[in-house]
Amino acid sequence: MIRHTSKIEGFALEASDGAIGSISDLLFDDATWQIRWLVIDTGGWLSGRKVLLPPSALGHVNHIGHQFSVRLTQQQVKDSPSVNTDEPVSRQMETGLYDYYGWAPYWSTGFYMGGYGYAGGVGMPLSIPAHDAKAMHGDPRLRSVREITGYRLDANDGEIGHVADVLIEDADWSIHYLVADTRNWWPGKKVLISPRSIASIDWSPRLVHLIISREQLKGSPAYDGSQALDRAYEYAFHGYYDGHPVIEPV
Repeated sequence: MIRHTSKIEGFALEASDGAIGSISDLLFDDATWQIRWLVIDTGGWLSGRKVLLPPSALGHVNHIGHQFSVRLTQQQVKDSPSVNTDEPVSRQMETGLYDYYGWAPYWSTGFYMGGYGYAGGVGMPLSIPAHDAKAMHGDPRLRSVREITGYRLDANDGEIGHVADVLIEDADWSIHYLVADTRNWWPGKKVLISPRSIASIDWSPRLVHLIISREQLKGSPAYDGSQALDRAYEYAFHGYYDGHPVIEPV
């Protein structure tokens, strides 16, 4: 099911023997648009320390209680390597976490072939910011969902609004859409933007560059965030951008 990340943030996490905190942010790879890590605020339990967990560590989700179970113990989380979430997460930091938990890192399993905007498919690769030396030396390009929310959106013929939310598929934790708030340009409508329509992101000026025009966005299906995103909407959305007649699912 496709869900708003703004509604996932704040979910409580319950280890096998007690609470360990809540989700405060999500880190995604800006080349594959895959959520790689959950940033966990441990609150008073570990004196405000934050830890990173991959989505694969999650078990059952209780949507009514806004809670995820975690396939770990409190002690395992407590003894995990310390990370500074205020700094870029390096490949070395990730390797330390995977080694500690005894998990195979996502870059070595050969199973995952890229998220919804994967450059190896129909998506477009994102440019590496010139200031991002870590990315150019092999470290993953992990970005904060909380950070990108609020970034301005620049169509190929002018600014059209800002990122209001991020939508993920909770089956594989891939980012499927950005929610665009166009109120400053086109009052009263929100639209969705696929990562496939993103040319690049400038992190310092907080700007997302799109390969589509204002008119294309204006004609796209309106998005009602109060309703669940169903198959009919997705068929209409992709039919519109692919330039093909919309064929309803059987």
